[in-house]
Amino acid sequence: MFEATLEERVRLLSGRDIWSTWPIPRLGIPSLFLTDGPYGLRKAIASDSVNLGKAVPATCFPVSAALGATWNPELVARVAAAIGREAAANGVSVVLGPGTNIKRTPLCGRNFEYFSEDPLLSSRLAAAWISGIQSEGVGASLKHFAANNQETRRMSIDAIVDERALREIYLASFEEAVTAGRPWTVMGAYNRLNGTHCCEQRQLLTDVLRGEWGFDGVVLSDWGGAGDRAAATDAGCDLEMPGYDGLSDPLLLKAIRSGQLTQAKVETSAARIRTLAARTARAREEGRTYGIDDHHQLARRAAEESVVLLKNEGGLLPLQATGQIAVIGAFAKEPRFKGGGSSQVTPHRLDDAWTELERIAGTSCSLSYAAGYRLASEAPDAELLAEAREAARAADVVVAFVGLTDGCDSEGSDREHLRLPAAHEALIATVLEASPRVVVVLANGGPVEMPWAARVPAIVEGYLAGQAGGSAMARVLLGRADPGGRLAESFPIRWEENPVHELPLGPRFSEYRESVYVGYRYYDSAKTEVLFPFGHGLSYTTFAYDDLEVRTADDGQGASVAVQVTNTGSRPGWEVVQVYLHDRESSLFRPAQELRGFAKVWLQPGESRQVQIDLGRRAFAFWDIRAHAWAVEGGAFEIRIGASSRDIRATAAIEVQGDPGFVPVAESPAVAAAYRDLPLGRRFERRPFEALLGRPLEENAPDAKGLYTANTPLGDMDSWLARTLLRVAAVVARGVVGRDDPAAAALAQEAIQQMTPRMFRMATKGAVSDQLRDGLLLLFNGRSGPGLQKTIRGLFDLRRPRSDEAQADNRL
Repeated sequence: MFEATLEERVRLLSGRDIWSTWPIPRLGIPSLFLTDGPYGLRKAIASDSVNLGKAVPATCFPVSAALGATWNPELVARVAAAIGREAAANGVSVVLGPGTNIKRTPLCGRNFEYFSEDPLLSSRLAAAWISGIQSEGVGASLKHFAANNQETRRMSIDAIVDERALREIYLASFEEAVTAGRPWTVMGAYNRLNGTHCCEQRQLLTDVLRGEWGFDGVVLSDWGGAGDRAAATDAGCDLEMPGYDGLSDPLLLKAIRSGQLTQAKVETSAARIRTLAARTARAREEGRTYGIDDHHQLARRAAEESVVLLKNEGGLLPLQATGQIAVIGAFAKEPRFKGGGSSQVTPHRLDDAWTELERIAGTSCSLSYAAGYRLASEAPDAELLAEAREAARAADVVVAFVGLTDGCDSEGSDREHLRLPAAHEALIATVLEASPRVVVVLANGGPVEMPWAARVPAIVEGYLAGQAGGSAMARVLLGRADPGGRLAESFPIRWEENPVHELPLGPRFSEYRESVYVGYRYYDSAKTEVLFPFGHGLSYTTFAYDDLEVRTADDGQGASVAVQVTNTGSRPGWEVVQVYLHDRESSLFRPAQELRGFAKVWLQPGESRQVQIDLGRRAFAFWDIRAHAWAVEGGAFEIRIGASSRDIRATAAIEVQGDPGFVPVAESPAVAAAYRDLPLGRRFERRPFEALLGRPLEENAPDAKGLYTANTPLGDMDSWLARTLLRVAAVVARGVVGRDDPAAAALAQEAIQQMTPRMFRMATKGAVSDQLRDGLLLLFNGRSGPGLQKTIRGLFDLRRPRSDEAQADNRL
């Protein structure tokens, strides 16, 4: 242990301000700067402010949903390394990313920051991202650990997840990212998980993360996520962010004095901060630079590989650079290229598709343009639609740029439906009336409903493709690049067909009744028709799969899969070979098939390549809740090789040896009836889920007055004082955010409604102490007498010099 006073060690365990940690110069420990950046650096211009819309210029790469669609770990690592170079050039030691939460529901407003609905794909890409950025000496912060799968009530919601689903889906999405990527930090989530806040849960942070997975870095809280700092430190959360002039340091010192927290825990956490400083030393070296042009080209390459060609009837794409092409939709000239919230990168430059289409094809064909809709409105505009109709009638082919508007894909709020804005739906209907040759290009952070899909011959998913996304899309449309993306999430026909659509997502609990049936695991098991399946994506060429070979591993609990893939078309292109596993004889319910391996290959016309994918023991295992461990049950499995979960090209049977002494699982009748052989439209009821959990569910109703807690959102409280605070906070938020960023303003208003008393310390930059918070909470509950007393004491304490208070509490 390094030589430091107890007060110095405690000081290391909370931030100095919003973005940085405390230095201890006499011990050679520098201040570390942490900032946002899952798909590009977002360093606020002012270090004492969040400043969502004001950040230093940086390369905006495709969002994580788009990077997920690349299915290319090597490319993701290159992107992350570039982000690391930009971070180091700006004096940033830790970038808050990647986000690897599972896309449980397509309505999650932050899905654009996450890779996939599948834990294998998500964790493998996250591991690559971590390795890439840390190769530049900049620490990654894997987030949000764990089960942070909705933005609505994210500060207070309690995710109720059964043990198998937690291990096989939600923790599995982090596991390989930790064990293979070896991140230097992990960020604890805001939400509760099965009753306890993630930043205060010892089982999550110490037993699983450190004990089972061998994590040796720093656990830090999401901003304001460590409501009870002593409990968080005791559970294994090393760094509270943000921090305000050491305001909460006395809380730790009191906890040590009372025996609630040991000095050893503080010493261990402080040593981890020092190790993080050493690991990130290269990030703080003078003279670090990067090539702006080189990074822009990399952003374009990543965007091209993320484009998913969903449909291409009649070979309408790639476009022939002859005749008349009508480019319709304001996104063609003013692209939507990023999501909202804490990841709003300020790009060095911004490409648009119209400019690139003009540059490449403008000399050989005639291009026309019509806006079709207004960027700032979701309502149809009759005049703009009329212009679009005329442009479409005069053209040989129409390319319609549509998608979701700002605010639909944003931190802090979830989408209310999967439909496109009315103005964009109206535009598609209008151009289809005028021309049958329509290409729809989508810009969105997640799945959308497409009631018009059967009438449109070509559909291209562009996601939010970053600063070079416009030129990348133009190149793909004109055939200068192959659409290299494959869906990392399922696109349902309607939201109502998703298994989560009828399940409680609040107000107190988010009930994960669907268990392991997430995304394609549900759709494929229930044989539900989907709009576009997981793993789907077309190329401008075609591929054949031949000579499937499966060899059992020497220990009988793994396999080696090899298949010959041939480009049978006339153009070079990408193919993603996907390996799914089906358990034929399981004694407990399992999804019909699960992704267990993948490989992406680039093939020239006529070229063949043998693709080999190894499946280890874990590929065949499930989580045994009796032993609280992974278990392999021997028997027959089917290996399925495909181009998507619904496009299986070859299969092979294999016998796998079970673990010695394994006893088959005996499911209860209620669980077996609800979770086996899913019929079409299966609803997951409360009683079978309780049987699966092994305990009854609490009443999922808003907290009543008199029972409000530090986890009750202010917007739920029937209290004149709470309503007054909400109004004041709304005025303050408008002044801080400003009127030039409507999306940030909407995010701030949503966050205020969802704010809980637990968050007061962060929201007020430390002005509201925990004692003052508790006094206000008593007043919210109508307990005027004790509430006033505690509130007055809390207000009085604010006037005491903090340094004196810290010294008084340091007398141990």
